[in-house]
Amino acid sequence: MKRNLTVLVLLLVFAISGCKKEAIEFQKDFDKSFKTWLDFKASASNNYKYQLVTNSWSGSSTQTTITVKDGKVVQREYISKTVKQPGNVITIHEDWVENGQELYSHKNYGAILTLDEIYEKAKTELLIKRDDAEVSFESKNNGMISSCGYVPKNCADDCFSGFSISFIERIK
Repeated sequence: MKRNLTVLVLLLVFAISGCKKEAIEFQKDFDKSFKTWLDFKASASNNYKYQLVTNSWSGSSTQTTITVKDGKVVQREYISKTVKQPGNVITIHEDWVENGQELYSHKNYGAILTLDEIYEKAKTELLIKRDDAEVSFESKNNGMISSCGYVPKNCADDCFSGFSISFIERIK
């Protein structure tokens, strides 16, 4: 009898542990997007560029374009601007390009990541289920990641932590 009870308890433990909830939000969407990314990366021979964007309610925005050749970042372009109303008056605050030895010379502008690293960060940090935040994931770049991150609940303005990617394209 004791042996049957032990076997039953062990089976119950294995059954419960096999029914774990997904660790990340949007698991199926992420997996589909990641597969699309891997197919794109192979077809582009790991040569591509993508653009990260930020936008604020105040009219300020940034664009950071990362160029990757043979799986390594080779260039970063950055522009910061503000659009003021009325008249859509654009003011450029910063505009620069880093290549070769200059790469990483602008220290306070975020990490320079390949899309492999962005997908990894999305999976391990940004898409983690959270009780205190709304998590989001979109794949509007021909099935590849376009937005991934979270916004803390009860936050009023500019609270998004993550990535917004306006385009991903192959290069030669």
